[in-house]
Amino acid sequence: MLVVTTNDVPGYRIVRHMGVVRGLTVRSRSVVGNLGAAVQILFGGNITVYQRLAEQARQEAFDLLIAEASRVGANAVIGMRYDANEIAAAVTEVLAYGTAVVIEEIR
Repeated sequence: MLVVTTNDVPGYRIVRHMGVVRGLTVRSRSVVGNLGAAVQILFGGNITVYQRLAEQARQEAFDLLIAEASRVGANAVIGMRYDANEIAAAVTEVLAYGTAVVIEEIR
């Protein structure tokens, strides 16, 4: 599966649009994780506990996006983007979305 942030793929033509696809995950950090982050905040710098959580959430949303695109028969996703929102205290949604397409190489 090819995933790009652009609206086209150089060297390929779009032969079919399959529509918008998305992968959504909702994550929170445990109480223990929040305590670890609080200690890191006291010393400043990169808060690795939250960094790992953010990376895991983005990867999960991306994987779900790929699964959805495959399910609808696409072999590529164009215009891929991420969005994240806090939906409750310490609860964040991460959305990966784009347009599922079928592409073929230009010969």
